[in-house]
Amino acid sequence: MKNTLSILSVLALAAAAQAGCGKTATSEGTLKSYDAEKKEIVVSVKGKDSTVTVTPETKGAAGLKDLVGKAVKVEASVHDKVKALSVEAGVASTEEKPAEKKKKKKA
Repeated sequence: MKNTLSILSVLALAAAAQAGCGKTATSEGTLKSYDAEKKEIVVSVKGKDSTVTVTPETKGAAGLKDLVGKAVKVEASVHDKVKALSVEAGVASTEEKPAEKKKKKKA
């Protein structure tokens, strides 16, 4: 009985360690390049380039070559930021126009 309980507790701890926390970080920017041989993409976020590896599990990886030069949203694990979990077309960022000053009416 002791042996069985020990084995079950070890298996439970091992399964919990493999589960991970599931936290993700989302980056929105422009897809600068896609290298199909290396399976890497370069995303420019606020002028900073970051290289992310595309894995077979990455969602949206099939249409990456069509997204080069467009706005994208890349989701990656917080613990392993170099591997993309999903890549999708993002909303093009629009520059905010400065508010026009309203003229005050003289009474």
